[in-house]
Amino acid sequence: MRIQTASVQFCHRAGDKAYNLATITRFVREAADRGVRLIVFPEMCITGYWHVVGMDRAGIEALAEPVPGGPSVTALLALAREYDMVLGAGLIESADGALHNTYVVVEPDGSVHAHRKIHAFESEHITPGRDYTVFSSTLGCTLGVLICYDNNIVENARMTALLGADILLAPHQTGGVASRSPHAMGTIDPALWAARDTDPEAIEAEFRGDKGRGWLLRWLPSRAHDNGMFLVFANGVGLDHGEVRTGNAMIIDCYGRIVAETWRARDEMVCAELDLSLLARSTGRRWLRGRRPELYGPLAEPTGRELDPLEARFSTDPT
Repeated sequence: MRIQTASVQFCHRAGDKAYNLATITRFVREAADRGVRLIVFPEMCITGYWHVVGMDRAGIEALAEPVPGGPSVTALLALAREYDMVLGAGLIESADGALHNTYVVVEPDGSVHAHRKIHAFESEHITPGRDYTVFSSTLGCTLGVLICYDNNIVENARMTALLGADILLAPHQTGGVASRSPHAMGTIDPALWAARDTDPEAIEAEFRGDKGRGWLLRWLPSRAHDNGMFLVFANGVGLDHGEVRTGNAMIIDCYGRIVAETWRARDEMVCAELDLSLLARSTGRRWLRGRRPELYGPLAEPTGRELDPLEARFSTDPT
């Protein structure tokens, strides 16, 4: 079985859900013309992302919506039905008095699947999720979702694979980040983004380098290869409340090979046909069958060095 798949990078507008949904609609229509059945948009691309860090609870609540009953999910469902497409996009969810960084996957039959970011660090007002999200799709395969930092923790990718995911949706808002690790990412001068039309080479050199693609390639393909999953990486691009996201929309096969990507400094979609017949004999799936679970008990035992998501993101402790 083969599935035509798309990953989209775009520069959202903070708090402007109408604009962001219009951008999603434009890309869905373009994808339909290219025969796409699965399309993946970035983390929190409907509500906006990094501006939330400085907001109070009332401000975040004003952006949040119920899932599945809110207007944004209703709009996504209408697109899924109209274009017979499985569609994923991120927003802030309100549920039973809590707020979540949530990624919604909608299907043409009206199904709605929601993943709450397990390692949410954006705000003390956002509650991290506690569950993995793996489900059978109308595409005829099993999809899993991990949001941004969820993917950095190797156990999360392994658990998603063990639960049966064939394709991992990996929506992000990353790159161009002032990381505490001296050889991971780094900030990008916003002036380079502002000059992207007149001097695209300068900003795209940053996107291809260690602040973007170079950093991603140290770990992202291994999540697909080591676990025998396809991986669809969708990221923000451009200025995001003072930081420049690097885009690098990318589709990776179950051998860790990049089958489609971009490093252009603009809103863009990349497409690839995923050949699911590769899964059965992939290296990662063979390794999964070669595991010795009786040895791994300590993985589930606290070491005493764990940090909660906010501490893990903002702590200055190098250990």
